[in-house]
Amino acid sequence: MFYFLSLFSHSHEWGFLRLFNYVSFRAGGAAATAFLTVILLGPTTVRMLKTFRATAPSRYGGVVEEFVNAQKDKTPSMGGVLMILAILLGALLWMRPIELNWILSGATLLLGLLGFADDFAKVAYRRRDGIPGKVKLLGQFLIAGAAVMWLFYLPDIGPYMRQFYVPFLQAPLFTGTWVAVIAVLAVVGASNAVNLTDGKDGLSTGCMIFATIAYAAIAYLAGHRVFAEYLLIPYLPGASEAVVFAAAVIGSCIGFLWYNCHPAAMFMGDTGSLALGGIIGLLAVLVRQEVLLVVVGGVFIMEIGSVMLQVTFFKLTGGKRIFLCTPIHHHFEKLGWTETQIVVRFWILAGIFALLALATLKLR
Repeated sequence: MFYFLSLFSHSHEWGFLRLFNYVSFRAGGAAATAFLTVILLGPTTVRMLKTFRATAPSRYGGVVEEFVNAQKDKTPSMGGVLMILAILLGALLWMRPIELNWILSGATLLLGLLGFADDFAKVAYRRRDGIPGKVKLLGQFLIAGAAVMWLFYLPDIGPYMRQFYVPFLQAPLFTGTWVAVIAVLAVVGASNAVNLTDGKDGLSTGCMIFATIAYAAIAYLAGHRVFAEYLLIPYLPGASEAVVFAAAVIGSCIGFLWYNCHPAAMFMGDTGSLALGGIIGLLAVLVRQEVLLVVVGGVFIMEIGSVMLQVTFFKLTGGKRIFLCTPIHHHFEKLGWTETQIVVRFWILAGIFALLALATLKLR
């Protein structure tokens, strides 16, 4: 919306409005808007969630009781509603009104609603697992599929969406229908990975900040012809607008961390984690760096990978385990790490992974 103010920049008196032409300026505005929205509405949101008794039963209740903190069962969930509100407000106010805006905003809202339905089932009906897993997974695939196909038919970047790129190679590895399948799997996988990571105060929120910063930087470079040609990455016209959306996500996460750091005043719940993970996956698809998601979201991959390995090994060996407990942050908890140690050390890893991912851009 604010982008339209740049139309008046030709006037001598209003020349400063040309700032709204710049992605960097609007990204800063989106981040500030989302941050302030969460900070200002945070106390009200916590009170409302407590009033409605929006506390979900622990997902580990009856499974691994040593990780069920009775105090945390009193902490309200569904704080992701505030995060999504802040993201959409920041994006809609500061992004240009192009299709990319509607794709990212629409997917975020729909994944948030899916997560809200899951949280509501936990809160209202005290179902530890929320809505049936197959229903939730189907919803994720439908939302991811619709968003990916819309990206594939955008006039400016659609042709690039059909090309599959991998780190260290200049040319696409292959093209075709399978690219869309991989893209959808990336979005759904990222959504679930962030959801699994959301098990400690501030853990997934802090890791999201680093991962989003990395993809925001890549989107800016991919949307700038000179930088894209220099780094030998595909030039994607308009992709730099995703920087504004990513900035709104970063601002929202930083604001939410104010209330989500230990001891958390509220949790994001599936409302926030499913949407945030989907955003990371969509950003990866947009900039044609799905494979790089393994590095950018290294902590998220550790979390979901540990669960997959544990379950597979358990079934193949008749009950043996690789880790003491999964997701992997519980493995370290069982080793004696405190919650703060786990969260901060995983943040450090998230920062290192983000830097490593950015370093790969020049190695082509």
